Amino acid sequence: MSTTERRQRDRQAREKMIIGAARRIAEAEGWAAVTTRRLSDAIEYSQPVLYSHFPGGMSAVMDAVALQGFDELAEVVRASRHGTRSVRTRLARLVDGYLDFAAANPALYQAMFSHQGGLAFGVKDTPANLRAAFGEIVETIRPATDGRDVQVYAEVVWAALHGMAILTRDGRLPPAGRASRTRLLVDVLLH
Repeated sequence: MSTTERRQRDRQAREKMIIGAARRIAEAEGWAAVTTRRLSDAIEYSQPVLYSHFPGGMSAVMDAVALQGFDELAEVVRASRHGTRSVRTRLARLVDGYLDFAAANPALYQAMFSHQGGLAFGVKDTPANLRAAFGEIVETIRPATDGRDVQVYAEVVWAALHGMAILTRDGRLPPAGRASRTRLLVDVLLH
């Protein structure tokens, strides 16, 4: 292995450590607790090393965490299709998987959808991670579209899921009604 390859591997490992540390701190204490000093201490590297990986500072770190989150969300959505041909089951699994993901990873979900960073949605420059996650929603709901524009249908499904996730997170929807809301949403999507 050349020196250049080793340096690149070490750099990737440090970047992964930074992202992991940011995510752990944010999930435990919220994004306000994730500072360059705190991250530097957590990864045992100086703040200049942190900035060499993320010149955009904490916003760039949150973007990197968000990209990781979109990869994970894509896996969750993809899993909703496995093992069933039933469109109803796929949709119910999509709803449950999405809501479970948002509930289990509140800081990650915040980085993905509430952070005003450099990630653009629905434009030519949308990162591949975001496109892949949305593409998984498209493929999961495609059999339910019944000739309707699958892209628009997926946007509406995503908006409904996001709304349910945020309203649940903020205590605006009672947890006891989740199963009923899931059934109703699936019924609406199938008609």
